Amino acid sequence: MSDGVRPADERTIADVLVEALPYIRRFASKTIVVKYGGNALAGTSDHDALTLFAQDIVLMRLVGMRPVVVHGGGPQISALMARLGKTAEFRDGLRVTDAETVDIARMVLIGQVNPQLVTAINLHGDYAVGVSGEDAGLLRATPRDPALGFVGDVSAVNPAILEALLGDEFVPVVATIGTDDHGQPYNINADAVAAAVAEALEAEKLVYLTDIEGLRRDVDDPASLIRQTTADELDELITDGTIAGGMIPKAAGCTHAVHHGVGRAHILDGRIAHVLLLEIFTDAGIGTMVSA
Repeated sequence: MSDGVRPADERTIADVLVEALPYIRRFASKTIVVKYGGNALAGTSDHDALTLFAQDIVLMRLVGMRPVVVHGGGPQISALMARLGKTAEFRDGLRVTDAETVDIARMVLIGQVNPQLVTAINLHGDYAVGVSGEDAGLLRATPRDPALGFVGDVSAVNPAILEALLGDEFVPVVATIGTDDHGQPYNINADAVAAAVAEALEAEKLVYLTDIEGLRRDVDDPASLIRQTTADELDELITDGTIAGGMIPKAAGCTHAVHHGVGRAHILDGRIAHVLLLEIFTDAGIGTMVSA
């Protein structure tokens, strides 16, 4: 018996491992795209949440899964803009991005947030490799709206660099800067990028980690949490306004991905310890699951 572990604890551990076994078999060699939001990083004061996330990703990799991490960095971009004396402006929830702001976004996403995630994962094994949507033409972008400046939509994904890394058993960590046909960089919504990458890789799962427990029919009523839904039903909830605000990009990403071949999509509370493992390796699951 291990020091400090009571027999009841050992039985619990054994039960968890037995419960996880069929899921490990089921998802071995499957690609799972995980979007880790900038809000999650901004909300960690001592890196505990980031450390737990990194452990989850490494465990997934060690049991044969192919995780891909896509990250945002909105709060960090706003913080650097404030330090530089630049005021952030938003329209319909999207940041107005002039030439200076897109350079700031690149500095933050590629120079700060991406290495932070890569380092956190590699503390548990040298698997993570940081890439930008600019690398090897990974993310091709078109402008969303001239009034927003250099805010882009994903027009195409070239997954070759991700497939190469996954084939060599690395964990790609993707910063969401894309380029147009002339090489102009654009800041792209990370929720949309995660969905597009999941579709391009024909992923088994798309997972959004956010700061709420999942989607609710009534935003103010925790009891109205939507545990399971279909893509068609979720489209209706978006159309009738049940899903609103910052959850729209995530919900829309879920429905679009599932409609285009991704097996399941999930919205989970990234503040819960080891939430990825709870969703993937247990019968009960957690958060909101969207299926076809």
